[in-house]
Amino acid sequence: MSTPHASLPVADRATVRRAAVGLVRADRRAFASTMVLNCLAAGAGIVGPWLLGRIVDDVRGGTSVGHVDRAALVILCCAVAQLLLLRWARLVGHRFGERTAARVRDRFVDRALGLPASVVDRAGPGDLTNRGTNDVAAVASALRDAGPDVFVSAAQVVCLAAAVVVVEPVLGLVALCCLAGIPAAVRWYLRRARTAYLAQGEADSHLAEQLAATASGARTVEAFRLQEQRIEACERGIRHSYRTRMRTLSLRSVLFPSVDFSYALPVAAVLLVGGTLHAHDGASLGAIVTCALYLRQLSGPLDTILFWVEQLQSSGASFARVEGIGTEPRVPAREEVVPSGDAIELRSVHYAYEGGADVVHGVDLTVRPGERLAVVGPSGAGKTTLSKLLAAIDAPRTGTVSVGGVPVTALAPEQLRRHIVLVTQEHHVFLGSVRDNLRIAAPEASDADLSAALAAVGADDWADALPQGLDTELGAGALRLDGPQAQQLALARVVLADPHTVVLDEATALLDPATARHTELALAAVLHGRTVIAVAHRLHTAHDADRVAVMEDGRLTELGPHAELVAADGAYAALWRSWHGTRA
Repeated sequence: MSTPHASLPVADRATVRRAAVGLVRADRRAFASTMVLNCLAAGAGIVGPWLLGRIVDDVRGGTSVGHVDRAALVILCCAVAQLLLLRWARLVGHRFGERTAARVRDRFVDRALGLPASVVDRAGPGDLTNRGTNDVAAVASALRDAGPDVFVSAAQVVCLAAAVVVVEPVLGLVALCCLAGIPAAVRWYLRRARTAYLAQGEADSHLAEQLAATASGARTVEAFRLQEQRIEACERGIRHSYRTRMRTLSLRSVLFPSVDFSYALPVAAVLLVGGTLHAHDGASLGAIVTCALYLRQLSGPLDTILFWVEQLQSSGASFARVEGIGTEPRVPAREEVVPSGDAIELRSVHYAYEGGADVVHGVDLTVRPGERLAVVGPSGAGKTTLSKLLAAIDAPRTGTVSVGGVPVTALAPEQLRRHIVLVTQEHHVFLGSVRDNLRIAAPEASDADLSAALAAVGADDWADALPQGLDTELGAGALRLDGPQAQQLALARVVLADPHTVVLDEATALLDPATARHTELALAAVLHGRTVIAVAHRLHTAHDADRVAVMEDGRLTELGPHAELVAADGAYAALWRSWHGTRA
């Protein structure tokens, strides 16, 4: 039975602000250094226009050439100092951004790994993958590039605006009034941008989910001729993503023209008012020139800030999605409780997905230590849901699932995996060598142990032929394992993990019948003496089991050895005859 997907949460504004403040506090010295250097650079930048205005007034008053030369030399020194301070500030800012981005990545990975397996399973791979790649990359880019640029530009804007007011208060007041259109336009944009960018991020996650589902199920799509349906689903996702992007584009198309007009207005107003004041001896020509130059200099830092407004809004929405992972409850820390045995018991187990009706109804089952139990039934009968309950990926709505008298949900994840391991038909090959992939399950395993685990699942034939043996690199840009090989690698990890109970949820589904049979026989030898609960899609697995459990509509309807159930001529007997192509 498929699991309904539910989006992961998005952090609210207050949570995002607290997270941002926490990141700044974690590297407060670098942040403070960046701010001080930016202010010094901005201070050096305002000296030049002020001296130029003084030169204009002094020349009108008949000053000497030497005085002008000395003033020009000071302007040159200030320009060089500003350049050096800006480069230093950017260097410190970029280092701050990289360290902070690394903290964001580390925290995201830690939180993602701490999520309950049921949350990850219901969210689906697309949303979590998009947050861990695109959203984290957007936040890192903002911290590394946008952050330092905005700090530098903001310091320049403040210093230049203050300088205009100090040089000529009347002209400063006129300039500030004319600049009021910029914050008004930005406020209009910001009120709408966060919602628009969150919608865009959600649409991108939905599109990624559709593409991932289509790619991972390519064989099924082809086998059942679902190409048109999947193409239509992906196109719907693309159209929705396009609409959300056009919405953010429409917001930018209002913001930028409004700001461009606001750049020219204060300069024109200062020249007009300044000329009037100068005609009535209310302002010197040097002061007017200085104020006009300051206002012209404002366009550079304001352009930079507004250029990054879009990136900061997009990154802010991405940061809210990244921080949203932290609002999900983590797997709680639990005291280690030692089960009194290996027996697995299900008592009156009911389970329902969030907001839905029960899909498992009143299951009672005891699995004895060392027993091989096959779980069979038609598609949608609840077999996979039952396997997730056994492995504590999901918790029953009512009833208990216990091992050795201890509820599986009361065991810490590390402790639980020493007792029960779930192996599904979904598998993953990690970037790294064959050895790295296997030692995930047993970090201390020797090469001989690794080779024995591969041989145990029938993978020794292709593993022995690898060019560098266990050192062979796997993944993108290296050796790519096909589906059966990747699944055998996953099964070898189970051998190395050495749990007393293994739940196999169609773990050999991607193998061809001959390879699957060979692998199952090899596993049977390796898992001898362990408890094996196998969700069976090939009924020869049920034939080899000690007992067979039949699931129908979420209920356990039959339980017993293969021969007894066939003789009882019930649901299992019908499945067996259908499997062999015979009639009753």
